[in-house]
Parts: sequence; C-alpha cells; structure tokens
Amino acid sequence: MGNLLYIIAVVLVIIWAIGFFGYAAGGIIHVLLVIAIVLFLLKVIRREA
Repeated sequence: MGNLLYIIAVVLVIIWAIGFFGYAAGGIIHVLLVIAIVLFLLKVIRREA
C-alpha cells in the first residue's frame, strides 16, 4: 500500500509539472499537486511512526 501511494504521488507531481510548464490547464493542476503532496507526507509520516 505504501508503494502505491508513493507511485500515485509521483505521477501526480509529473502531471502537475507538465501542466505547469507545458500549458495553462487551470486550477485542476494545482489541486493534483496538493493531493500529491498530501499523499507524500502521509507516506513519510507513516514510515517514521
């Protein structure tokens, strides 16, 4: 489950980067970035606990 969250977070960050640097796709790209950061932080917190 942990690897799945990490993979999802990485994919969302890549999608955000493409959208941010490639073209203006609106606010949805930033929502994806926030989701990716939250998933990454959850993984880090769960690993340390």
